[in-house]
Amino acid sequence: MLNSLFFWTFKDMKKLYISSFVLFIVVFLPHKSFSQNPQVLISGFIRNLIEMDSPENGGQVYDQELFSSVVIKRFYSDRFFSPTWSNGIVLPEIAYEMRYEIQQIKFDGLNPTDYHLNAINALFEKYENSKNANGDFSLSDFAALDVLLTDAYILISSHLYLGKVNPENLKAEWNIQRSAPELLIDKRLVEAIVNGNIRKSFEELYPSFSIYKRMRDGLRLMYEHQERFEEKYIGKWKRLKIDKSIKVGEAHNQIEEIRSRLQFWNFVDQYFPKEEKVYDSLMVEGIKTLQRRHGLVADGVIGQETIHALNQSPEDLVATAKVNLERLRWLPAALKEQELILVNTANFQLDFISKRDTVLTSKVIVGKSYHSTPQFSAEMSYLVFSPTWTVPNSITRNEIIPSIRKNPNYLASKNMNVITNSGAIVNPSTIDWQKINPRNFPYMIRQEPGEQNSLGLVKFMFPNKYSVYIHDTPSRSLFAREDRALSHGCIRIEKPQELAELLLASDKQWTSDKIKESMGLKREKVVNLDRKIPVVIFYLTYWADSTGHQFFRKDIYDRDSEVLKVLSEAPKEKSRI
Repeated sequence: MLNSLFFWTFKDMKKLYISSFVLFIVVFLPHKSFSQNPQVLISGFIRNLIEMDSPENGGQVYDQELFSSVVIKRFYSDRFFSPTWSNGIVLPEIAYEMRYEIQQIKFDGLNPTDYHLNAINALFEKYENSKNANGDFSLSDFAALDVLLTDAYILISSHLYLGKVNPENLKAEWNIQRSAPELLIDKRLVEAIVNGNIRKSFEELYPSFSIYKRMRDGLRLMYEHQERFEEKYIGKWKRLKIDKSIKVGEAHNQIEEIRSRLQFWNFVDQYFPKEEKVYDSLMVEGIKTLQRRHGLVADGVIGQETIHALNQSPEDLVATAKVNLERLRWLPAALKEQELILVNTANFQLDFISKRDTVLTSKVIVGKSYHSTPQFSAEMSYLVFSPTWTVPNSITRNEIIPSIRKNPNYLASKNMNVITNSGAIVNPSTIDWQKINPRNFPYMIRQEPGEQNSLGLVKFMFPNKYSVYIHDTPSRSLFAREDRALSHGCIRIEKPQELAELLLASDKQWTSDKIKESMGLKREKVVNLDRKIPVVIFYLTYWADSTGHQFFRKDIYDRDSEVLKVLSEAPKEKSRI
């Protein structure tokens, strides 16, 4: 017996002490003492609730399963199980603030009902009724409410800090590594209670990017639009369809509904047209505003992409905003402080950021839907002027060999050579292209440097397992297209020389003229950078700017729906917190 007692931990002894103390009060003190010392009794109730040892309660508090299995026990045991959110007589302002913050969490794209809101509301209502002599609010009710508010604080903190969704479990591969220090939520809760400021405590857990709060404000506005639609909008947000583009002055049976939607978004003032089915001049600026919001060419022509934007209901845009607030929570906070190349594939755009300023913005071409550009981070360490291009086997098999069969001069016209694995050039006339099996082709195809090289005149290398990199392209006209998901996965940049100049700016010998000259060599020239620059390739279909404008992009890779589905599910957090 002595040996087993010797191995008891301090926490075990503390629990034994509290249990004995509560038992003493319950058994030996008169009932009048209970009302004079409600916090002591509540401590016993709280301990029984969070330990979840008894089969009869099934690990539930007020029919709610607790999500925290580690932090909540550590938090309460460190304070001898005393209540956090009340004194057992009244609910102070801090308890009401916590409930309010749970309600407000929807503007972070999270679901208030995930955090026991219904049960918490029921207990608050019961408490308010008891103040009006319409029922009792027992000490066990105080204990249940205390535990639920604490569990809600812990789970919200975890979700704001790390995200609710684990991106590594999604089908769309996510390989942007994040090193997150331990949060110590229990210590943060103590500070929040002492300082009387739950809001500040949560804001400190937001992603460090200023765009997050702007996106949050944008989501709040979208919720207002959704409520306004549900209350006042006549009819349903049905899907619009057109067979061909509609220009100003043309009539179409969808114009009435299009005008109504522009007025709903406040892109066009209310007015009464002479001809309701004619696309009149008063609608043009509204269409252009809509086009800018959705990343389209603001030409005022109502085409298929504009119709797609018009079909996005307030509810759709709320869902998109929720998904992208979650994505921002997955990003490493350290990115904010670094020199950084950021590629948003959904926006077909590259930004070079230095000291928090965007020093270069360029259009890019990204992977097609079936060759989607992955989400990952790597470090750019060198660039190659006048590159050769060794054609991937899949392209050789599916595109190059069929083209050679149709045109024997195809290789010469594209400045391509057939080479062995050792790099020796093979005369293509010695190969029977009609009989060769593309799947067992024993050679490689290499395109030599030049104006028509598929990699253009320079490529920017950040070694990664996906063999994805940024490069120039001879197909300059493609940058004028709205939908630029056109590549096999790599990223083609519209401003390659400008990017090269920024990367080499610290070396005075690399003048603009020398860079331009190096882009026109007959052989490759590899240039190592004097530092490694983080490259982050990710996917953002919604953001907001400092002027309060919201921007949405088409979900070209159909990634939003999977994130939204997981966001909508009840949380399963016990293994994490």
